[in-house]
Amino acid sequence: RGVEIKWTCAPDRITDATPATALLHFPGGLADALAERIGELETVTPTFAGRVERKGEAGAVEWAVTWSPIGFGEADSFVSSYCNTVSTPDGGTHEAGFRAALVKGLKAYGELTNEKRAGLITAEDVIANAGAMISVFIRNPEFQGQTKDRLSSPEGQRLVEQLLRDPLDHWLTESPKQANTLLGFVIERAEDRLKRRKDKEVQRAAATRKLRLPGKLADCTRQAAEGTELFIVEGDSAGGSAKQARDRNTQAILPLRGKILNVASATADKLRANVELSDLALALGVQPGNRFNIDDLRYERIVIMTDADVDGAHIAALLITFFYRSMPDAITEIGRFKGLGEMMASQLKETTMDPKKRTLARVELPEDEAEIEDLVERLMGKKAEARYQFIQDNARFAVADLDV
Repeated sequence: RGVEIKWTCAPDRITDATPATALLHFPGGLADALAERIGELETVTPTFAGRVERKGEAGAVEWAVTWSPIGFGEADSFVSSYCNTVSTPDGGTHEAGFRAALVKGLKAYGELTNEKRAGLITAEDVIANAGAMISVFIRNPEFQGQTKDRLSSPEGQRLVEQLLRDPLDHWLTESPKQANTLLGFVIERAEDRLKRRKDKEVQRAAATRKLRLPGKLADCTRQAAEGTELFIVEGDSAGGSAKQARDRNTQAILPLRGKILNVASATADKLRANVELSDLALALGVQPGNRFNIDDLRYERIVIMTDADVDGAHIAALLITFFYRSMPDAITEIGRFKGLGEMMASQLKETTMDPKKRTLARVELPEDEAEIEDLVERLMGKKAEARYQFIQDNARFAVADLDV
């Protein structure tokens, strides 16, 4: 801070990474240094930066941190730390204090705003996708090893955690919108971490046993996905009729038991624990969410075949919401169809399951992603008042189609 360094390089040593001349000057301290390092990179919030000196005693901390949804070049995150202006590339106690202060501050803000999921947050989640610089000044610092690459003084952690908490609390409470954005971003990292851990547990368990498909799935005999269809039906009775009407070579039947979970308003824990959705993903051969791979789908086409009544329409809406939120590529890359519900096997075959005679309506997404996301959130999200307002605004258009 306040120091100006003029760099000149010998002509024979100039490369793309080593300029002929450069001026290193950061009047704003670490905030300016961090800004230069990240450039025009997209960030979740403005940089949180500052400098605090301990009153009455020696010791000071300066910091700058921001978060990026896309990471920082080759690395998802980085922390550059210093003690008494000496670089500590292996971190140490001052970095531990920095992480602890961020975790405690965000958890405290979560409690203040009644965000229960804030309890999931760990230091790993806070540092993920973070770009940070921290500099600590203490007396008689202790380092590990002869190269002094890692600070080991316990005072480093105590000082940073103590001096950082108040500025962090003020920064969060002064801008609730900004704080809520950051908290939501970190909670997403926490949920991703828990999901990865759960996936690893599932993979370890799967490695010890053969591939197991849901017991209620009546699979088709064709091994290749090309030309195959999965019919999702309501309950065992509809499943029985569909099994009789199907072409066993290319058509599989998966009965659902009741209405599935509304993924637009459910927590991550409920999603992971839901048997119906787990069985559906297992039958399809894919993992929902970020790990979805369209190439893993076991069927070329997915057909939603529910009863032609209000309950059937609701189940179809819940299923479409699940596909939209958990595996949107299944909507944009393959055919999705909504069929008829339970009837006699002969009628079902002729109207819905015989490719030569049936009529299927394709479900598509509009080009405006923001519009469809807003609609899903209003109709399927947690806020009942948003659904009520939608009904108030649009009910007059649906009167002619009411089945009463």
